[in-house]
Amino acid sequence: MIAFSLKGLLSRKLRTTLTAFAIVLGVAMVSGTYVLTDSIDKAFDSIFTDVRAGSTAVISGKSAFDVSEGSGAADPVFDEALLDVVRRVPGVGAAEASVDDEIQLIGADGKAIVYGGAPNLGFSIANGDSVFNPLELVAGEWPGAGEVVIDKSTADKEGFEPGQQISVQGVGPAERVRVSGIVTFGSVATIGGATLAGFDLPTAQRLFDKEGKLDEIAVAAKAGTTDEELVRQLEDVLPADTVVRLASEQANEDAAETNEFITFLQGFLLAFAGIALFVGSFVIANSLSITIAQRTREFATIRTLGGSRRQILGSIVLEALVVGAIASIIGLVSGLALAKGLFKLFDAVGFTLPNQGLLLETRTIVVSLLVGILVTLAASLRPAIRATRVPPIAAVREGATLPESRFARFRTAGSLALTALGFAALAYGLFGSDLGTTQILLWMGIGALLIFIGVALFSQRIVRPFAMVLGWPATRIGGAAGLLARDNARRNPQRTASTASALMIGLALVTLVATLAAGITGTFRGAVDELFTSDYAITAQNNFSPIPTHAAKAAAQAPGVEAIASTRTGEARIFNSTEFVTAVDSEADKVLTLDWKEGSQAVLGELGVNGAFVDDDYAADHDLRIGSPITMQVPSGKKVELEVRGIFEPPTGGSPFGHVTFSSATFDREYNSPRNLYTFIQMRGDVTDANTKALESALADFPNAKAQTREEFVDNQISGLNDILNILYVLLALSVIVSLFGIVNTLVLTVFERTRELGMLRAIGMTRRQVRRMIRHESVITALIGGVLGIALGVVLGALLIARVDFIEFVLPTGQIITFAIMTIVVGILAAIFPARRAARLDPLKALQYE
Repeated sequence: MIAFSLKGLLSRKLRTTLTAFAIVLGVAMVSGTYVLTDSIDKAFDSIFTDVRAGSTAVISGKSAFDVSEGSGAADPVFDEALLDVVRRVPGVGAAEASVDDEIQLIGADGKAIVYGGAPNLGFSIANGDSVFNPLELVAGEWPGAGEVVIDKSTADKEGFEPGQQISVQGVGPAERVRVSGIVTFGSVATIGGATLAGFDLPTAQRLFDKEGKLDEIAVAAKAGTTDEELVRQLEDVLPADTVVRLASEQANEDAAETNEFITFLQGFLLAFAGIALFVGSFVIANSLSITIAQRTREFATIRTLGGSRRQILGSIVLEALVVGAIASIIGLVSGLALAKGLFKLFDAVGFTLPNQGLLLETRTIVVSLLVGILVTLAASLRPAIRATRVPPIAAVREGATLPESRFARFRTAGSLALTALGFAALAYGLFGSDLGTTQILLWMGIGALLIFIGVALFSQRIVRPFAMVLGWPATRIGGAAGLLARDNARRNPQRTASTASALMIGLALVTLVATLAAGITGTFRGAVDELFTSDYAITAQNNFSPIPTHAAKAAAQAPGVEAIASTRTGEARIFNSTEFVTAVDSEADKVLTLDWKEGSQAVLGELGVNGAFVDDDYAADHDLRIGSPITMQVPSGKKVELEVRGIFEPPTGGSPFGHVTFSSATFDREYNSPRNLYTFIQMRGDVTDANTKALESALADFPNAKAQTREEFVDNQISGLNDILNILYVLLALSVIVSLFGIVNTLVLTVFERTRELGMLRAIGMTRRQVRRMIRHESVITALIGGVLGIALGVVLGALLIARVDFIEFVLPTGQIITFAIMTIVVGILAAIFPARRAARLDPLKALQYE
């Protein structure tokens, strides 16, 4: 039976190849995800290790709690006089101080150099030749006063050379510095889209507004001093506002958030790999079912010659095992190419990732092969079991078919029950109480899986009426060929339903994403219209990075400014929880309008030293009212006493404020390196060309800041969401591609199945063009059935998710739905190209003799 199975596969090369392709794509996604994330992880590990190379221990400011990068808060700085104290410690062989912060390099066009969302890193270099320096000088020399070294990648892109004068922007206005040299970083091939700018210590301190202060001291142990001994000696002399860690511990601390991101990215991409494999399982099961049905007489003959049901089952499982193994190996190798493609995809949307070459781990090989083989085997079981029920008498019966399962009569009730259970699990995940994030995602995943399976099983019952309605245009356009196409789509409802279901899943997820996006953008626009009652906003060039507070001060000097206020953001410990907090300027009441439940607009301008306002949900959760005290701990450990002056209700689309908001004066006093997230401006005469030019002129010394109207502000904020959506659509396109090949496979197999029928049609006068048209219309009808089911299901699932999220309102993505419907027709046409041409090329005489 082994030889029989292998010969059978070789005799059906085309059908086997098309069946295997679904698994190739799914396994390639699994393999590519692991290769991508392992490669990123290795690159980041090298970065964090190289940064601490040569260090035994690292001294930094002591934060009262973990501060998230990009939150607007930073670890406290400490006095630079500590450096001399550290150098006198007996076990210290060498020690160097440093400061770091975000800094913008300014290009020849006068604009800030920003590559997507990558960081723009500025830092000090005390001694270029020291063991603490991870940089390698490739041109020029190390920086002196008023000089900078730039990473080679940025220098190559922007045409910077040693000796050239360029502008840089720190916390103040842009200023000119001389490029002293070009550097590379450690052992990584690329650091992603980050820009590096290194200065001598005094220059860096001035640019970062940290004169007399330090962020870190790197320490190397003297020969004969153990790491633990050095740490103990340092702890004896360090002040309370600092902390010392071993270099390896500090590297782990630095990498903590990055590791969380990589874990999230890996799970995120693997979810799409699972979707592709799930869709692929439908394609495989359907393809094998059709193939087995076409081999009914073959299996019956084997049974007649003495073959047992077990041998039939083993033969089909062996075929599936071989197909799964070969497809998985091809998918594993294809994953390397896919990983490269994902790097380019993220790069294209401005999310360039560090790379040190592709990394293929043993775990990747094992998991990819196991997943591909097991999915193929699982998808083959039902068709294989049905094949064992073929009676020997079928060998002599013309037109014999596979017997129905004894559970077939329960199909409708079972599919409806599965669908109901799926919606129940989804609802529990969305609305159940006391569920953690993992539990919510698990229940949502189980629910979605059951819904897709249930709808796919039930769709068999609605294929005939759907095909009748959706096939009506084909009968008008295609004439007799269209009529035959509609009848062919209705001939075998189970086969059509299974083929359409693969496309349904992909389109349901695409529509779900579009529905969520429409809800987010719609409610965001509504929230901006409700809150943003001024004329202009100032943000960073990339729309989300914090900008220096001096930019708002410069904008305030522009002629025509009637009111200006900024929002700052940071983190604080409140009620034993780390919260994002915000701060506003005193003129906020003139540029922003809030819906007050307690208090009034005047609160925005009268916060003073200890005033604060909170949103209504936070007030309800913590039983706050006007006059309630709030104790806030800032990163330095200091506790700040605030008093609630107002409670507001945020609009559905959210607001620029955290749970607790206080005055900018208090924020600037308690947080080092304060920056603005947004600045809002009311101008005399509202939005005019003259006012726009006045603001642009005032911001000329701050190239990373841009002034924009309310409409531009909304569009720019949404642009980041569009980039994310493009990534999601590309990833979901894999499942649509799998389903496309499912339609191709089904049509090719039905062409084999209907060879004699096609020969008869050709013999009685049907032209090749009409044959192609018939197959094409059948493909489009099948695709439309999957499209209609998928779009409807996606809208329903999207509405359920939106009902769970308070800050999103349901908005039907009409434009996208029309686009998806057109794409569905295109998918049907593309899927029919090869099968239609193959059918049209059949020789009528040979076709009539086909067995």
